[in-house]
Order: sequence, then C-alpha cells, then structure tokens
Amino acid sequence: MTKLLDGNKLSIIIKEEISIEIKEKIINRNERMPHLGIILIGNNSSSIIYVNNKIKECKSIGMKYTLTQLSKNIKEKKLLEIIKNMNENSLIDGYIIQLPIEKHLNQEKIILSIDPKKDVDGFHPENFGKMTFGMKSFFSATALGIITLLERNKIDVCGKHTVIIGRSKIVGLPISILMSSKSYYGNSTVTMINSYSKNIEFYTKNADIIIIAIGIPCFLTGKMIKKGAIVIDVGINKLHNSKKILGDVDFKSVNGVASYISPVPGGIGPMTRVMLLKNTLQAALNNR
Repeated sequence: MTKLLDGNKLSIIIKEEISIEIKEKIINRNERMPHLGIILIGNNSSSIIYVNNKIKECKSIGMKYTLTQLSKNIKEKKLLEIIKNMNENSLIDGYIIQLPIEKHLNQEKIILSIDPKKDVDGFHPENFGKMTFGMKSFFSATALGIITLLERNKIDVCGKHTVIIGRSKIVGLPISILMSSKSYYGNSTVTMINSYSKNIEFYTKNADIIIIAIGIPCFLTGKMIKKGAIVIDVGINKLHNSKKILGDVDFKSVNGVASYISPVPGGIGPMTRVMLLKNTLQAALNNR
C-alpha cells in the first residue's frame, strides 16, 4: 500500500513550531515581527496564485509582508533600483523575486543583485556555493521542503540510490547537492537525469528514491519504477482551460507500486511555502 507524504499536514505542524519560535525569540523580547518582501513582475496567473498563497502563509502566523507588484514592461534599471532599496531597507529581513520574470530582464543579473543575507529563496550564487561546501546558508525553499518531508516521515536516505529527473537551479541542482552531502539528511548516491537522457527507465527502475521536477504532466508511470520506491513529485502543471493541476507523476499507476508518494497538490507546494517562512525567520534572527 502506498503511503502519502502529506505536505499540507506537515506544514501546519511546522508553522506551529515557527509561531512558537517567533513568540520566544521575537515577541517575548519586544522585537519587531519578521518581515518578508515579495517582488512580483507582470500578471502571470500562476505567479499571482503562488504569491497569494505565500501571503496567506504569512498572515496565518502573523508574519509581516510587503508586496511590490510591478508592470511586466518595467525597465531593468528601475527594477535594480527597487532591489537596491530592498537590500538597504532594514525593516525587511528577507525578500523574494517571484520567478519566472519577463524575458527582457536579465535574470542572472537580477539574482546577483540580491543581498545574499536577504536571499530567503536561496537562489544567489553565494548561498548556492555555501550550500555546496556544507556551510551555513539559505537553502532553496523547495529543496529544503523535500529534505524536511523525508526526514519528518522518518525516511532514511543514507546509502539509498536517488534518481533526480530535472536539473533546474531551483529544484534539481540544489536537491542533488543536499541528498549527496555528507550530513544527517544526505549520504545518498545520486544520479541526475533530464529530458535528453537516453533509456530513462533504466535509471528509474533502479532507484530507491525518485525526485521529479521535469514539467511534463504524468511523465513518470508505475511501469517505470520498482516496487517500494519512494516518489517525490515536484511538478505543477496546469491544464489548459481547466483549474485542474497535475504533477509530473501519473499518480494512479504509481499508487500501489511506490511505498511513498507526495501528492500534487498538497505535497511539496505547502512544504516550499513553509520553508520560505522558516528562512525568513532565520534572516530576521540573523539581522538582530
């Protein structure tokens, strides 16, 4: 029987833990509440949904937030000025720039302009590099959410063969580093594949853990995995002219074959958002 890795349920528990920590380390010391900044560019419907969900999470624990919504035609120079103001604003502990951004903007240049100490999404190369070397830094919220979901469900990844499908800088690359790192949540043997890899089933059928973030609805099927595999679905695919959301895993065929699976929605999504809150709290404590 396949067990669900319920991100909704676990995120509620972690939010309660964050609330307790805020009370003990912030409120009881008469410090100001942690403050998350959010920069949203354009009117991409998915980005708006993601941002609104993040705002709801802030409200649920009383965390302050500031939403800066900008035109999709904003000039890069103006955006860099806004980012500079975020960096210098002592009342904002950490902030995010909702991705993807418009094509006329240089994403690499934008990310490099973020103050690493306020980079609660963990995208800045300084934080990424520190993570690679096992140094204290802000981890990618999604990668941290995956690690936490496995850890809290008492799934030992040490010595397991983990296959990661997808190599994005947001999910694939950071989770490959964390899963293979010499740490209590790592020591897994990692194989990373992508949509160009040949004979993908060879890798997936030999995997103890599969983490997929490839952006193709229902890509991974039950015939592609071995009995008892652990499947983490990071995909979020909206069907055209429909409100239905599908993951990168064909849930029906994998259900009953895998030992654990994270559902979509309700798996990694809520875990990513709660890790963003956790990173923002840590930024606030660092700034004090």
